Amino acid sequence: MLTKKQSELLRFIHERLQEAGVPPSFDEMKEALDLRSKSGIHRLILALEERHFIRRLPNRARAIEVLRLPESATVSAPRAQKFSPSVIEGNLGRVRPSSPSSRSEEDRSVAVPMMGRIAAGTPIAAIQTRTHTISMPPEFLASGEHFALEVRGDSMIEAGIFEDDTVIIRRQDDAETGDIVVALIDDEEATLKRLRRRGASIALEAANPAYETRIFGPDRVTIQGKLVSLIRRY
Repeated sequence: MLTKKQSELLRFIHERLQEAGVPPSFDEMKEALDLRSKSGIHRLILALEERHFIRRLPNRARAIEVLRLPESATVSAPRAQKFSPSVIEGNLGRVRPSSPSSRSEEDRSVAVPMMGRIAAGTPIAAIQTRTHTISMPPEFLASGEHFALEVRGDSMIEAGIFEDDTVIIRRQDDAETGDIVVALIDDEEATLKRLRRRGASIALEAANPAYETRIFGPDRVTIQGKLVSLIRRY
């Protein structure tokens, strides 16, 4: 899964390779994405490389190979899989209809994709590609599509959410004041916080007095989903 800026950069590199046979320079990437510095491009390149969308060839200047694209099958790597671009994606688990009581718990369980890590602290580039699925009882889910994330950080401890917990998120693009949500800030950073609406602004509120509430304009925050369940291992 890619953020908006990561997806834009990947497509720009791919188009330039198709047109000119060589990847764009960092200056060209910076201008195309309207970023202030090359350091932002460097972070995006690293993220794409870690997620196996590109490969940098050693001992060659400006040598970048595109391995796959978000909306298509593999560009040059045969093992890449087809998927749709989004900040959070995958074959998300859907709640199944009620099953006869004779069916086993395993038959009734819903496969929910684990999509990586989410910050409950200082926001990090958190959403990653689908790694595996976990089985959830239907009664722990709401209607619609779900995904799971591993919590990093301690900013939500007073809401009972601790580091290494697994949160189950119902995918939705809106939420009510007081909901705990996965919020994407500036199309780049994802975090788990309580949503508060303050007039036209959106406040992302921690559940730990050590962290300050952060307030953003509505155009800077995208809701990716709402917390519905939590899993903890002891």
